[in-house]
Amino acid sequence: MKKRIFLSPPHLGGDEIQFVQKAFESNYIAPLGPMVDAFEREFSEYTGIRHCVALASGTAAMHLGLRYLGVGSGDEVFGSTLTFIGSVTPVTFMGGTPVFIDCDRETWNMDPVLLEAELERCAKAGKLPKAVAPTDLYGQCCDYARIYAVCQRYGVPVVLDAAEAMGAKYFTQRRKDAKEKEGEKLGRSEDVKSGSVQTTLVPRAPSPVTLNHAGKGGKAAVFSFNGNKIMTTSGGGMLASDDGELIEKARFWSQQAKEPFVHYEHTEIGYNYRMSNILAAIGRGQLAVLDERVQRKREIFDYYRAALGCATGIAFMPEAAYGRCNRWLTVVLITPEMFGADREVVRQALNAENIESRPVWKPMHLQPVFDCRCQRSDIRGQQGKQRYSARVVGGKVAEDLFERGLCLPSGTAMTNSDLDRVIDIILKCRRA
Repeated sequence: MKKRIFLSPPHLGGDEIQFVQKAFESNYIAPLGPMVDAFEREFSEYTGIRHCVALASGTAAMHLGLRYLGVGSGDEVFGSTLTFIGSVTPVTFMGGTPVFIDCDRETWNMDPVLLEAELERCAKAGKLPKAVAPTDLYGQCCDYARIYAVCQRYGVPVVLDAAEAMGAKYFTQRRKDAKEKEGEKLGRSEDVKSGSVQTTLVPRAPSPVTLNHAGKGGKAAVFSFNGNKIMTTSGGGMLASDDGELIEKARFWSQQAKEPFVHYEHTEIGYNYRMSNILAAIGRGQLAVLDERVQRKREIFDYYRAALGCATGIAFMPEAAYGRCNRWLTVVLITPEMFGADREVVRQALNAENIESRPVWKPMHLQPVFDCRCQRSDIRGQQGKQRYSARVVGGKVAEDLFERGLCLPSGTAMTNSDLDRVIDIILKCRRA
């Protein structure tokens, strides 16, 4: 059997084993310890977000962030419908109701126009959401500027689900065109000897643009270090915020809400959510090579696009003009009427050759666990399983992306020969 090609496997950089060895030598192998402290400090320095707390998962981070904002029974939280379920389940933990906002076609992220319209409608009805929690899909920042602006207008805090977006950037100014992005503009060049003046493309330094890391600027941001992420601790997450009080409260809850007594005393209910010292050691090694991983992810995307971009019926996830995607996964849309095969035919052909690929996230409003038509949270579905009430705003764009979207293998240790193997199978589907 041919070598297995996974969708997005871990890729160790070399320093992880040294940090883990130090953790063993110190005998700190349980939650907390010097590696956790160092990981939090280095993570803060890398992202530019002042405070952070290392946790067991990104889902735990979202849970603590929403708890701090006071989400409770009957409260609504707006989130992306095109996302992983861990982004929205914490709303149900708190007894709240998820409201799923559709994405736009330009970025595949939460549509700011739909968000604004729904916030306006809710404000008139006197029932604004407790928070807005958009997802940075596949490592592309959602439109922070527009989302922050409309949420600020209504006084609604934003908790960013940046779980997939380590290393992604958001520009404080939008790029105008590709030439400006590369620092080239139309200008005048003068031949001194001949005295001629002509208009040519001349290099010019780009205008100063501030690059913010994904998650910067919201009330809080959530990150994931799951095994398939661009950087991993095998399992883990981070809650980050410029609000120190929020992080300290989350830190307190994440350690079973233990009060500062010699004995165990509790005045609140907490959770066992802290990251272990061993996992933090791995995270430090991964963080050190993150920029290299992002560069390789983008190279993989460019390689796929060069080979498949001209194939009729295949389109690639666009990059928003306001940011730099980490290209965690290369994602394509396959239009069967044009390509000659649908997404599932291509996926099965890859699987038959021991290559993992996956449909894009199934929209939350289509998930059987949520009922977007009912206002009760105690409804029962098939086999008596509990279903949760939810609402959806739009949904057709996300449904189309799910129907046609396919995530291609994007591991940073892939060789060009591996990529060629994937590409060849996809193109053979076209001829089938």
